[in-house]
Amino acid sequence: MQAQTVTNDPAHDFLGTRQPLDAIFAPKSVAVIGASEKKGSVGRTLLWNLISNPFGGTVYPVNPKRNSILGIKAYASLNAIPDPVDLAIIATPAPSVSQVIKDCTYKGVKGAIIISAGFKEIGEQGIALEQEIKAEAQAHNLRIVGPNCLGVMNPHYGLNATFGSAMALPGNVGFISQSGALCTSILDWSFRENVGFSAFVSIGSMLDVNWGDLIDYLGDDPNTHSIVIYMESIGDARSFLSAAREVALTKPIIVIKSGRTSAAAQAAASHTGALAGSDDVLDAAFRRCGVLRVDTIDDLFNLAEILAKQPRPKGNRLTILTNAGGPGVLATDALIRRGGKLAELAPETIQALNDCLPTHWSHGNPIDILGDADPQRYESAIAQVAKDPNSDGLLVILTPQAMTNPTKIAESLSNFSQLQGKPVLASWMGGNSVEQGEKLLNDANIFTLPYPDTAAQVFNLMWRYSYNLQGIYETPILREGRKPDYQQVETIFSQVYRSQRTLLTEYESKQLLNAYHIPTVETRLATSIEEAVNQANAIGYPVVLKLSSETITHKTDVGGVQLNLKNATEVEVAYQQIQNSVSPEHFQGVTVQPMLKLDGYELILGSSLDPQFGPVLLFGTGGSLVEVFQDRALALPPLNTTLARRMMEQTRIYQALQGVRGRTAVDLEALEQLLVQFSQLVVEQPQIKEIDINPLLAQTPEAGGSIALDARVVLHDQVTSDSKPAIRPYPTQYITQWQLKDKTPVTIRPIRPEDEPLIRSFHGTLSEESVYLRYAHLISQAHRITHTRLTRICFIDYDRELALVADHEDASGNHYILGVGRLSQIKGSNQAEFGMLISDHYQGQGLGTKFLQQLINIAKQEELEGIIAYILPENRPMQKICQRLGFTLRKDTEEEMMVAELTLK
Repeated sequence: MQAQTVTNDPAHDFLGTRQPLDAIFAPKSVAVIGASEKKGSVGRTLLWNLISNPFGGTVYPVNPKRNSILGIKAYASLNAIPDPVDLAIIATPAPSVSQVIKDCTYKGVKGAIIISAGFKEIGEQGIALEQEIKAEAQAHNLRIVGPNCLGVMNPHYGLNATFGSAMALPGNVGFISQSGALCTSILDWSFRENVGFSAFVSIGSMLDVNWGDLIDYLGDDPNTHSIVIYMESIGDARSFLSAAREVALTKPIIVIKSGRTSAAAQAAASHTGALAGSDDVLDAAFRRCGVLRVDTIDDLFNLAEILAKQPRPKGNRLTILTNAGGPGVLATDALIRRGGKLAELAPETIQALNDCLPTHWSHGNPIDILGDADPQRYESAIAQVAKDPNSDGLLVILTPQAMTNPTKIAESLSNFSQLQGKPVLASWMGGNSVEQGEKLLNDANIFTLPYPDTAAQVFNLMWRYSYNLQGIYETPILREGRKPDYQQVETIFSQVYRSQRTLLTEYESKQLLNAYHIPTVETRLATSIEEAVNQANAIGYPVVLKLSSETITHKTDVGGVQLNLKNATEVEVAYQQIQNSVSPEHFQGVTVQPMLKLDGYELILGSSLDPQFGPVLLFGTGGSLVEVFQDRALALPPLNTTLARRMMEQTRIYQALQGVRGRTAVDLEALEQLLVQFSQLVVEQPQIKEIDINPLLAQTPEAGGSIALDARVVLHDQVTSDSKPAIRPYPTQYITQWQLKDKTPVTIRPIRPEDEPLIRSFHGTLSEESVYLRYAHLISQAHRITHTRLTRICFIDYDRELALVADHEDASGNHYILGVGRLSQIKGSNQAEFGMLISDHYQGQGLGTKFLQQLINIAKQEELEGIIAYILPENRPMQKICQRLGFTLRKDTEEEMMVAELTLK
């Protein structure tokens, strides 16, 4: 009872369906609206570029005033063209573009490139025009690149749909730029450096086709090995993150983002008509989806090339081998300055180097093999350090000296071009004298750079990229927590809104944290002196009194905190002092708390809204000097335990949390879980605008773990309470309880990254027949349970697909997955494919029918238009289930499969 589908198995591409952007990148016919004979005009250049680089299709100039242009028959309008048109390139004044788009939809055109400027970058009038165009295009499935762009090139296809000066060289780099002017500069640079492209795209102001669409397209393109991006604004953040996260595991995505400084960000916003978000938040977003950010155009293309040639390093430890001390020191400085480390040579490596090097070699890393090193000495030393278990990468430096033979040494190094899990870089210094050696190394896929400090910087970028990817696909540990008290949260928020407030009091804030089982210091509310004394007596002295106010958050600033009160008399005096420190309308009593011994570290944990990415988490050094130290890390929710630990690792305080100078480490596992629960609170309660726990006291397990000492929460106005996370959180609404026919209880729930061990065990319960019916060919169990494959199955983007598992818990508390059902959206459409796989022991128990019913309900809630599946003809049980639930069946003779389809709209 297995349903075949393409998308469920990342290693299996069953269908050869056309991509939705093929009309733009691989058209069979192109119309140029605004084609012209006028020399130097955009319309003439576009037409000339198309006919000068034959792509195998037909070009139709459109100009109502001419019968022919450049010797080609011209048409008065798009509708006058007698044949179908795949792509329309529009180079007419902005006010006329709306009518041209209507002509395109009437004609059935599927792709358009709007070269014209004069849209949202000019203000309200341009924005209104864009919206009119977008509405018309979306209603008729017309995809648009631009407006205000240079156009699109597909060098492998022979398509130059730009007004650039020349066609890019064919290659393996997909280049996307938001700046047309930068495109022309990069194009000129690529000819000098002999860099080729699989696609060359000027994306413009992203009216329709955005970063996510293009990343998806290039991710599927076999000619594209890496994607490089020049970005001014991110646009649809959720689309970008979703596409980048899916593609980054198989193809590097490298971004240079302008606007790091506030002045540059303002200039970029003015240029693109978009608002700039926080640059630090953008860095956090890139880390979350496995994108590598660089600062220079050199780094952009250096990394694209080296990641295509060499493996990613597993860590940040670099071995440097050189024939001169100075360049080794330069490389070391550059390495350490950006977070890399010198690999500590293993004892056996040192002994082996002692045996093959002169007595006066450096006896450490950097390994200085001295200025008279010949090819044999280089080769012997490289052979030893290549085996060193403590190293994650190798940089070989050569400076031309009297006895140096750069070409012969390059030949020796070429023998070590592919080390397992270790990139090899080279810096051949010396200009023309080392040119032949550099060529040999490049031909052997060893990346060469002229300066050793640049090489060290490239290694740092490589390991950071690898580190980001490891964080995404490292299986987190599942620690089942208690369910939040949603009723208590609703009561708190209702009470605040009834009081016409958006600011929670400290007492309410801590109640909110308690509802999500985040530990807080005991806090009692008192509205009179007598009540404050009674509460203090109940808690036990010494105590702390704090102002309870519906309007004041920073209590210390107004004298609203009284510490270390040792008896009732001191409580009475402190209460009166706090009451007198503010006017009556700001005083709603005090909170009474125990005076804790601060035997730990003061941290801050918070969340605020970014205009592009929604809720953003902050973690770092807290306390009253939080703004002074500015030791913090940002991350996008939701978090799991792995992401929580990665967030902590980015701060300087993390070293202290692990234990320093004889102090015991704090309870890091509990702190991880606290961050996970806090992120759950943030994504599940969109009414929250800002929330801070400061200080969050991190202590050892013996001292009680982490505890929130103070908290501040601000809500949205009730009218504006929607703060959508940039990454869709776990869809708890799709969790249901059910029983098999034999009364075995199961929880049918969305899959999660922590399920990888359970899915691995599940594949051990499948027969070859079940596997064949599911995938239309046999896949060995060893291949099915590789970590790389299982991450693609368990670490899903709930915006793109949703997999359900049937989770059974036995009497001993052990969990087993009995089946998996998956719904995957088809790119470029509002339809999805489904597939399912049931353990052999539990087939015939109604689970397949239940899965499909649930997937249909989910598809309806997600507002999909239809569901489709591809089923082997011999898989009759699956076909019968589909028919019972309303699917129609047809035979696809070309693919020799049965196609099951269900229309939902």
